[in-house]
Amino acid sequence: MNFRPLHDRVVVKRIDAEEKTAGGIIIPDSAKEKPSQGEVVAVGPGGRDETGKLIPIDIQVGDRVLFGKWSGTEVKIDGQELLIMKESDILGVLTDAGSKKKAA
Repeated sequence: MNFRPLHDRVVVKRIDAEEKTAGGIIIPDSAKEKPSQGEVVAVGPGGRDETGKLIPIDIQVGDRVLFGKWSGTEVKIDGQELLIMKESDILGVLTDAGSKKKAA
């Protein structure tokens, strides 16, 4: 990808929603909501405070994140549909506690 976000911007690729419910009902495309989680593809260097000091971003490329329903701006880069949003639009990072236990 030939795109580098500026300041405190983050590029996120949406992770597709489940196609079936827990009970096994298949959800058609027209009834699906856009997923509110995704994988971070690129991050900017960070924002600046009042004195001009760089504040780095806490999120890294590859993190799975949750974001608000209306967060970000949808763009298409190299044929991929991506979201560009501010770090503050991200609600949190999803961590897989089970994989850490296996590694130990």
